[in-house]
Amino acid sequence: MSQTPAFPATGQLSPASAESLLLTNVRPYGEGEPTSLFIENGVISAIGSDCPETADQVIDAAGKVLLPGLVDMHVHLREPGREDTETIATGSAAAAKGGFTAVFTMANTNPVLDQPTIAESVWAKGQSIGLCDVHPVGSITKGLEGKELTEFGMMARSGAKVRMFSDDGKCVHNAQIMRRAIEYAKGIDVLLAQHCEDIDLTDGAVAHEGEVAGRLGLRGWPRAAEEAVVARDALLTRDYGARLHICHTSTEGSVELIKIAKEKGIPLTAEVTPHHLVLTDELLESYDGVLRVNPPLREQRDTMALRQALLDGIIDCVATDHAPHGSEEKCVEFDRARPGMLGLETSLAVIADTFVRSGLASWRWVAKVMSERPADIVRLPGHGRPIAVGEPANLTLIDPDYTWTAQAAQFDSKSENNPYEGMEFHTKVTHTILRGHLTCVDGVAASPRN
Repeated sequence: MSQTPAFPATGQLSPASAESLLLTNVRPYGEGEPTSLFIENGVISAIGSDCPETADQVIDAAGKVLLPGLVDMHVHLREPGREDTETIATGSAAAAKGGFTAVFTMANTNPVLDQPTIAESVWAKGQSIGLCDVHPVGSITKGLEGKELTEFGMMARSGAKVRMFSDDGKCVHNAQIMRRAIEYAKGIDVLLAQHCEDIDLTDGAVAHEGEVAGRLGLRGWPRAAEEAVVARDALLTRDYGARLHICHTSTEGSVELIKIAKEKGIPLTAEVTPHHLVLTDELLESYDGVLRVNPPLREQRDTMALRQALLDGIIDCVATDHAPHGSEEKCVEFDRARPGMLGLETSLAVIADTFVRSGLASWRWVAKVMSERPADIVRLPGHGRPIAVGEPANLTLIDPDYTWTAQAAQFDSKSENNPYEGMEFHTKVTHTILRGHLTCVDGVAASPRN
């Protein structure tokens, strides 16, 4: 076990093109004795004693944990428009390094992802890079202006096959527009993901409304701003019937509302970010702009309620809300900092340390909340599948006893707004496999194919 990462931050590898790959001494879901797993032509073709002894490539996993490739429903890769902070290439490398085989990149780009041609260009570029499946999320309204719906159907039928629509970064504030979006989404069976924020309650707000913000002189962001929209949209979904997903749940009250909605059979799902599970507003004493995020870091009671809700299945899954920003947008006064944090390269470690190493959950549960459930919510074929013969070889290999320190300078992301800077973790992704191709080897993300 190493005390600091031995891996370089950016590799010069290319995704392996071997026809077959043999993993030996591997523990699927961290259960049982180490076994072997054989991959051929992008598919798991044998497990255990049925595996051949040789392959084009052989990796001795030395007892590491094997999980389905992780799926992130909520990232910001900034391309097109802000390639100075992240690109599809750098975001794909960060995703591969974090154990992800599929990510969904939000629509608040420039231009906004509100046309089939833009969606298709994002999808095509992700495929040409070949490190991760990058699925574009279409905007709910044109230009994120909250006034006119985009053509869900055209984007869903496009080459990008857009499965999810969101104005994330902004709330669809007009209830009539949201109702129409729900009706439209139901008709073509796509998912709506709502950024829940009553903007009348958050005007000028930069931190959670509570004791810390009051002491620091920061404009407070009340829990009710999130909860009011959760309640409203749950009721609209009840009456008009589409599938609704709540982005970055952050309050104890939202958990209660989501629980009630599910008990009443409303087709609603929810995500939580790693940072809302472990970081609180007490950290704002530093006035560090890196810690400004939307929704804001909350109090300890919210954090604990979110953890329990994830364990209980009230909150369905983990999503990073990976949001790169340049130093000029973060190294400023707290109330002028752009909201958002990196997450792709630390997400698995945060969840593993918080839930698995503490004994609260198993690796199979991690597979559920970071791979299987998100893939199911977005109805994404080929990802989040069981580790079984005949299934696509989208996998991640994890060392559960590797101590490392999170340092943005060693990340593959183009930005450095890392809220965990200097924190020590004890779990590390070592290999990621996308349809049988190695996209991360020994902690080094492969170079793009093109």
